[in-house]
Amino acid sequence: MNKTTRKFLSGAMLATLLLPAAVFLHSGFATVADSAETTERLAPKPEHQFASRLATRFISGYHYHRGDLEEELSGRIFEQYLRLLDPNRVYFTAADIADLERYRGYLGDALKTSDLDPAFDMFERYQRRVAERVAYAEDLLEEGFDFSIDEEYRFDRTEAEWAADGEALDEIWRQRVKNDWLRLRLADQEDEEIAETLGDRYSNLGRRISEFNSEDVFQFFMNAYTRSIEPHSAYMSPRSVDNFEISMRLSLDGIGAMLQRETEYTTVMEVVPGGPADLDGRLQSGDRIIGVAQGDEEMVDVVGWRLDDVVQLIRGERETVVRLEVLPADNALSGPSAVIDIVRNEVQLEEQAAQRELIEVPAGDDDVRRIGIIRVPVFYVDFEGRARNEPNYRSSTRDVRRLINELAEEDIDGLVIDLRGNGGGALVEATTMTGLFIDEGPVVQVRDSRGRVSLEQDREPGMAWDGPLAVLVDRRSASASEIFAGAIQDYGRGVILGESTFGKGTVQNLIDLDDLSRTENDRLGQIKLTMAQFYRVAGGSTQARGVVPDIALPTAGDPEEFGESALDFALPWGEIDPADYRPMADLSGLIGLAEERHNERLAEDDELQGLLEEIAEWEETSDRTTVSLNEAVRRQEMEESEERRSRRFSQSRSPHDAVEGPDAEADESEDGVSDEDSEPDLYLVESARILSDLIELDRETHLLAHRGDLKLSASID
Repeated sequence: MNKTTRKFLSGAMLATLLLPAAVFLHSGFATVADSAETTERLAPKPEHQFASRLATRFISGYHYHRGDLEEELSGRIFEQYLRLLDPNRVYFTAADIADLERYRGYLGDALKTSDLDPAFDMFERYQRRVAERVAYAEDLLEEGFDFSIDEEYRFDRTEAEWAADGEALDEIWRQRVKNDWLRLRLADQEDEEIAETLGDRYSNLGRRISEFNSEDVFQFFMNAYTRSIEPHSAYMSPRSVDNFEISMRLSLDGIGAMLQRETEYTTVMEVVPGGPADLDGRLQSGDRIIGVAQGDEEMVDVVGWRLDDVVQLIRGERETVVRLEVLPADNALSGPSAVIDIVRNEVQLEEQAAQRELIEVPAGDDDVRRIGIIRVPVFYVDFEGRARNEPNYRSSTRDVRRLINELAEEDIDGLVIDLRGNGGGALVEATTMTGLFIDEGPVVQVRDSRGRVSLEQDREPGMAWDGPLAVLVDRRSASASEIFAGAIQDYGRGVILGESTFGKGTVQNLIDLDDLSRTENDRLGQIKLTMAQFYRVAGGSTQARGVVPDIALPTAGDPEEFGESALDFALPWGEIDPADYRPMADLSGLIGLAEERHNERLAEDDELQGLLEEIAEWEETSDRTTVSLNEAVRRQEMEESEERRSRRFSQSRSPHDAVEGPDAEADESEDGVSDEDSEPDLYLVESARILSDLIELDRETHLLAHRGDLKLSASID
């Protein structure tokens, strides 16, 4: 699978909460409370009871969605708590669930009255069940397995029925352990080594679950509560707050990735632009980290570990090497792993900054159109420098303006703003950057929990670029990216290409419960609360639906299964009155004609056909919830997959075969590596082609450009 497709497909697997970029720019990871060995009895503390009363009152009074959830809230909390404890349904039995059902209708009232005993009771049962499963798994390692038998293992049990009893759960775990063994066997490990690795894995799982303390349990339960209202509100315990504040104060060094725990695996949610992992290029969102090693030391198996413990292994001194063993996002749990070595460092501002390139698209027999590309990884700004009125403070808007001027000097015919993977950033930057492409006017509407609407506006006359414009987005484009793309679309200022964006149209504030408390001794933690929602100038929200592209590019998966709308209890799309704004053009006619040309290329272009084949293959395998436990079958599947990848790679062309760039005559890059081995970014190339088509189609209508000196389009009189 080529690099472009891998990045796009791994993004398709990201159906999880996108948090503000600032949380990860320095630390590169998410944290939960530190684990410490303890013999503490798991019981709620007085400060937990006080915090629950305070938090529930504040959330019910100030959350943006203050609808009447009383009748269904307890049931939601019950389901969310079970999902946090046993997401893959491999610990509890149906009998356990039937017994715990007595809490289903009570948990909402329990929070209000600070009766936290049900939450701790459920957690203690979870601990016991994990200990039982670990003991059973360790016994299985003594027996060994026959890998010539044809049987299937259901590795995804998130939607399965709960196991009827302990005997049924034993069978699930027999297959699970057999699959764990087979996966290592396919990686050419010897049986003795496999038994030792898995023995350590299972014992670590049991030990780490037993180490959870009362603060952890309270945090889990409170997050079950906040997730039952909507997915972006959360509770952070005092210890988690400390970790977060440390990560924001210090330049902590890591790999530059946002991690989360899914079942027993630590999964990469997002690779931070400009971080060590991003610059390395091999780690992708959706990859599962199963081992961590320091330099040349022995790899430590981390399956089943707590998230914060995995983070501690990955974090380290600057300029040191950490090795990660990962299951790639586009491989099943059965697939081969890969080892990636990354040099720890802090995220570099220069690597986060907007960057430019130029693509020349054939236009007729001897002509080309020059399409400028500006990649914006995040909407960034130096708030302190801006507040001090420093003349050269750094911001994404300022950098994009400079890059536009540089590209204009190179006589470009059109401009593509690439927002793929841009999870947001500063609202002010989304507003001011939109202002580079429109003449004064509103950019986004913000509605608070009381129904009051305010406007964020571009107040600067004129445009930095008033020629043909396209914006390239994907489902990882969120928040500020959606504000920018939505405004460009509503004004008719440019064409939106790619896939529907994430759909995060809500605003969160961080509330310190200590500030609301009258006590001084106890620390209560913080809540992240959704308190407002974004609406486009045309009136529709960016929430849930995201920004729908004018021309959709090929993508994997059902858009309804990814992004905000796929999250439990996401706030719905809504609409308010449009703002007072004047669209600049109606591009619908041009877009329809350009889409026809795009579809023709999809049917005829070899590289785009290869992309469609890879997407079809991914969709076929991504729906699988089972895997064979027959070694011969698994090896054959691996060989066939590698053969397909090798065949496609050998057929892929250099980017210079598809388009001509400014350095097309160079045989080698600056580091002496031939560019012939690089792969084209097919989505970027096709975006440039579509914009080129639009420029040609606009010769008569003159809708794309708003100036008189543009090469291929006249201004409107």
